[in-house]
Amino acid sequence: MAKPSRSFVCQSCGAVYNRWQGKCDACNGWNSITEEAGSGIVSGAPKGLSKGKGRAMELLSLDTPPIALPRIMSGIDELDRAFGGGLVPGSAILVGGDPGIGKSTLLLQALGALAKKGIDCLYVSGEEASAQVQMRAVRLGLTGVPLTLGTETSLRNILTTLDSGKPPAVVVIDSIQTMFADTVEAAPGTVTQVRTCSHELISFAKRKGTVVILVGHVTKDGQIAGPRVLEHMVDTVLYFEGDRGHQFRILRAVKNRYGGTDEIGVFEMTGQGLMEVSNPSELFLTDRDTNEPGSCVFAGIEGSRPVLVEIQALVASSQAANPRRAVVGWDSGRLAMVMAVLDARCGLGLSSCDVYLNVAGGLKITEPAADLAVAAALISSISQQKVHEQAVVFGEISLSGDVRPVPQAEARLKEAAKLGFTEAMMPDQKKIGIKNIRPQRIKRIQDLVDMFLPDGM
Repeated sequence: MAKPSRSFVCQSCGAVYNRWQGKCDACNGWNSITEEAGSGIVSGAPKGLSKGKGRAMELLSLDTPPIALPRIMSGIDELDRAFGGGLVPGSAILVGGDPGIGKSTLLLQALGALAKKGIDCLYVSGEEASAQVQMRAVRLGLTGVPLTLGTETSLRNILTTLDSGKPPAVVVIDSIQTMFADTVEAAPGTVTQVRTCSHELISFAKRKGTVVILVGHVTKDGQIAGPRVLEHMVDTVLYFEGDRGHQFRILRAVKNRYGGTDEIGVFEMTGQGLMEVSNPSELFLTDRDTNEPGSCVFAGIEGSRPVLVEIQALVASSQAANPRRAVVGWDSGRLAMVMAVLDARCGLGLSSCDVYLNVAGGLKITEPAADLAVAAALISSISQQKVHEQAVVFGEISLSGDVRPVPQAEARLKEAAKLGFTEAMMPDQKKIGIKNIRPQRIKRIQDLVDMFLPDGM
């Protein structure tokens, strides 16, 4: 009897090694390599990949009329927006998020809304018993909804159930890390198991035209656990973001083959589940204090949607050799760059101060257009001069101190005007005529400093 081959696989990135080592050379992770069994050769398969041992694929011309993709609308507008306009039959969707953020709650609400419209849906849980799912459904007001539940971790049993009759239109697998295939000698949650189970479920989705939604755990870094190839296998990747200290939740699309990326859906966590927020800008600015320095409103763009959010900064003197930097909701490296520009080009001396930066509401901002708003909040805090309460700020700062134009400026100003703002501190770009908005065009970062510190430091 041949001795089964064994390999050592990194559970973070999927890299394979012939022997165990403490550090993964591919992702630089420590103690993430575990031993797994498997020969990697399928018994009974024809040897070689030459002509005559496969099936010729169907080839199409580029001029062939494309087949229109029908959409399944859940009725939850914010969820459909994140999906790119609804669910596409035969697509595979991966949803990740921190534990307890509300992934299972949101997907159960979505299946309940689809089931109310007469769409056949199945919710498969590998982490909870049926009674736990039913208790959550009662709390969400889904009593009497024709939604089918199942609790199983064996992939073979799940596929057998799905193939036994008419396949459902939508299937949720919660979560992919708890599933196991008995053809693989590895523990559930390992790279091999996650990759094998995902491949089989995605193949079922393409074969039967069923929408398969996979729930994925995340690592301490916020990335979906398991091999990175999992995100390449699926059609759509959604991250459920939010802070437990805030009631807001953000569903962000980072990959979508059937829609735009960086599209977001905004929800509010309540006692009756997640409620969609149709106007997030107004909600993010509800509790804003306009009388304190160090605060300004940033006019941002998330996907195709303009979003206004408050940026708060606190600059305090420090006697420590290494002053503290604390950032919530923005890139800490970007903050260091803005502070360096303010020090080198304007002489503010922020390097010797403790700096705290916060994006109110739990939203995570990634676009460079927030540079000018962050700079305005920092300058306002250090000068103790508040930013005009009816002004929005946006613009990108270069290392030379110039303020660069940003895309979709008109959409940002329209959203600001709709919420009653009358001024905009923005780059000096082409003329944009927005009624009731008075622009203050800033060419260099020194111009912004002079607005708060006309006599210098």
